[in-house]
Amino acid sequence: MYSTNPDINPGSFTPPPNEQCLHVGFEKKHRGGKTVTLIKGFEGKTEDLENLAKTLKTKCGAGGSVKDGVILIQGDCREKITKFLKEQGYKVK
Repeated sequence: MYSTNPDINPGSFTPPPNEQCLHVGFEKKHRGGKTVTLIKGFEGKTEDLENLAKTLKTKCGAGGSVKDGVILIQGDCREKITKFLKEQGYKVK
């Protein structure tokens, strides 16, 4: 989210899920042959991003982390994640 108002900090609030478009992808390169599901495009507070990552890890029964604003979930969990995010109101690509 971008604002010209200097008083607004870009990471100071989290827009509601229906205003966010997340990209769910899959990557195998540079990971020693292991697969990882990537969720990009989250806007908002870092703690909200970490809470979403924790919820997704629990739903998938897999490990993962948050790195540079991207959620990394171990394994190919694209279907589960896409279904869950749509249920929560996120726009998913």
